[in-house]
Amino acid sequence: MLLRGFEGRVEVCLRLLPSTGPTMLRDTFRVLLEGKAAPEDPCVWESSRFALDIASSEPRGAGGIALGTYELFAGVIEFGLSRRLRHIVTVTDLRMERILRRAGWPLEGIGEPHTIGATRALAGYLEVSKVRLNTVPQNGGIEGPVLWAPVLVVRKHKGH
Repeated sequence: MLLRGFEGRVEVCLRLLPSTGPTMLRDTFRVLLEGKAAPEDPCVWESSRFALDIASSEPRGAGGIALGTYELFAGVIEFGLSRRLRHIVTVTDLRMERILRRAGWPLEGIGEPHTIGATRALAGYLEVSKVRLNTVPQNGGIEGPVLWAPVLVVRKHKGH
């Protein structure tokens, strides 16, 4: 999933994968599960590789969080609801966990944070619900849906 700026440049992105296939949590960050089973459920997808590349002068929502971050979070929730997902599972650092909480999308931790390299990381679930779809965009000052999808128009011609 990505957010493009008005000039077409990718400003914010992340990857979403079904938890029924290979995931970073199961295959790379198993220590964060603390002996628990990795999610493997069609109603739970994994988010990874969040990246943000916007100017520091870009608009901010509540908590000083970049508007683009709110838009991407709202898009993930919209996507999740459209696919009847219950949760997004993710591995993140403590800084991002605080951003999620301030945005109104708190992470339900699977276990305690662990040091991985130079980062304190943890795994957890993000709720996909209408409540979160109301809270996150409202905190970001966003009105209306953020996802865009082309509409397929099928025209029937006479004689065909």
